[in-house]
Amino acid sequence: MGSYILNIGVLASGRGSNFQAIIDSIESGYLKARIVVLITDNPEAYALERAKRHGIPYLVIKPKEFSDKDSYYSHIAKELKARNVGLVVLAGFMRVVGRAIIKEFPNKIMNIHPALLPSFPGFHGQKQAVDYDVKISGCTVHFVDEGVDTGPIIIQSAVPVYHDDTEESLSERILKQEHKIFPFAIKLFSEGRISVEGRKVIVNADRDESVIINPKVG
Repeated sequence: MGSYILNIGVLASGRGSNFQAIIDSIESGYLKARIVVLITDNPEAYALERAKRHGIPYLVIKPKEFSDKDSYYSHIAKELKARNVGLVVLAGFMRVVGRAIIKEFPNKIMNIHPALLPSFPGFHGQKQAVDYDVKISGCTVHFVDEGVDTGPIIIQSAVPVYHDDTEESLSERILKQEHKIFPFAIKLFSEGRISVEGRKVIVNADRDESVIINPKVG
């Protein structure tokens, strides 16, 4: 890819720990990319503090300031396109992304979900796993489509679920893997090593690298 640098736009609603993991991966040189904007729907989001600390431009765009969902996401898409964003990253964005932005960034919106999709989509994937008493859970990076956590799967990481796990303890174990595989998936994208054919994401890599349980970062 030469000297190509990927422009990333991040959408976040809360503390932004995955946002921080991506920042750290860029600052360490692991990921050749730059975050050109953070957009949040929550003026109290701690992700804003992270953006300020690292000199990343940010916008607070609240849905209630728009007449409907389409106009809200059309406005976000306009802001992203104005900054030449090549990949949109959902780092704890607590809303279902609307069609207006998906059509502008087809297979260019990544989300991370705290479960092994297609199991336990939607909110509280960790609680669903504990309540169902599964023995393996984990996290999934996927492209976003118009469904809820239904887009093509890019990479997954598995973690054990123990008999005495709570939603909180399992969440903590999964989060450590989220911080590894999200930057890894973005790295693959930035290097042009991902293509999508229908539901199948094809990674241009060695077999043992393209399906990784615990990738090494940095």
